[in-house]
Amino acid sequence: MAGIGFVLRNLTTKDNLIGLLSGFGYSALVATGPWLFTILALTGILSLGSYFTTFEQQITFRIVVIYNFSFSLVISGPIVMVLTRYVSDLIFLKEVEKAPGALLGGLMLVYAVQFPVAFYFYFVHVQLEFMTAVSAFVNYFLINGVWLVTIFVTALKDYKMVIRVFFMGMTLGAVANPFLAKDLGVVGMFFGFNAGLAIIFFGIIARVFAEYPYEAKDFFGFMGHFRRYWDLALVGLTFNLAAWVDKWIMWFAPERETVAGGFYSYSNYDSAMFLAYLSIVPSMASFVLSMETRFYEHYLKFYRDIQKHVSFQAIEANHRALVQAVHVSGRNFLILQGGVSLLAILLAPSIFQWFGINFKQMGMYRLGVLGAFYHVSILFLNILLSYFDCRRKALKVSLFFLGSNACLTVISMNQGFPYYGFGYFGACLLTFMVAVIITFRHILDLPYHTFITQNESVKG
Repeated sequence: MAGIGFVLRNLTTKDNLIGLLSGFGYSALVATGPWLFTILALTGILSLGSYFTTFEQQITFRIVVIYNFSFSLVISGPIVMVLTRYVSDLIFLKEVEKAPGALLGGLMLVYAVQFPVAFYFYFVHVQLEFMTAVSAFVNYFLINGVWLVTIFVTALKDYKMVIRVFFMGMTLGAVANPFLAKDLGVVGMFFGFNAGLAIIFFGIIARVFAEYPYEAKDFFGFMGHFRRYWDLALVGLTFNLAAWVDKWIMWFAPERETVAGGFYSYSNYDSAMFLAYLSIVPSMASFVLSMETRFYEHYLKFYRDIQKHVSFQAIEANHRALVQAVHVSGRNFLILQGGVSLLAILLAPSIFQWFGINFKQMGMYRLGVLGAFYHVSILFLNILLSYFDCRRKALKVSLFFLGSNACLTVISMNQGFPYYGFGYFGACLLTFMVAVIITFRHILDLPYHTFITQNESVKG
């Protein structure tokens, strides 16, 4: 994100409020594009669709999108993480002519892995009408494609194109869907939503090929990265599993519903958590604009000066500046996200009343907001560890998050309704504490790790 972050940060340097708001607005949409698109489009679709569709049709559409969103993210996670590293290496080595081939090869691999899973689930496991199953199947693959192609968004640095594509897709998905549903039912709902996803998917692909007008070849040149960065692939799997495992477990709570076709769901918990996640959008924007760019500048200077063989005093000075940049950015994040989370909790009754949300979700929502605060903090700390190539440490954080979220969610579920949400919040809090200790111990001893523990010549 650092590359597009520098471009967006230029907007905030303009001496007016519009420039500042534009920078944060674009950053929020770039950082959370696919996720924000899905939540906003789904909200608009269900709101407008209530005038044209039955309650059962809305439930079927909603649960299929949630299933597709969650399982596509988890299963594609390892491929997305490794391909992200591969694309980053191509940019660093100035070998971007391989980017088109990597894009197509990544899509082929994702679809090859996902095809048997999705085919079995929609055409064998659950009981849906054939056209509904086909529509859900197509939706699953479009979502997978969007996850993968957004890897290349940060390399493009063309934020306006990215926003236009997401806005067009989101608008079409939200507006066309209900009108198609009037005559075609659930199939029409999927047709409109899939059309919006297709605009995003193919729009980004077209922009990538325009940016890198090279012959697509060496489709699977990134496969060697799986052997070299197997721990990074596991980070992609375990962190996404950790983010979703509490939702999956809560689908088996006593209050769960079994939707037509055989889907399990607990809509109150899912809705509360998705609404809670919206509270982290400002911090995601701040991370792209401030933390990652400011940190990256000091990070780059630290390592470039080492390559220039500067004095140890200069290295120590760069190290102190780097630590200071992390502290300042972390403080700004805590102030911003802490304020947003506090407002979200205090204004919960008004928010629920304005949007007609079931008040049974309020306790879970408030715990979800607190959990999301620590969740996004864990994500940022894992990104910092990735900058220093601490893949094993990032994997430890992800595994702890997965284990604690699963265990504590089971415990809180068994305690009954008043405790729903405590498992996720507790897991995020504990994992945050672990991640802070691991990350800052590494950063504070960075010169030692650079010259000793991560020095290949010393290891040899």
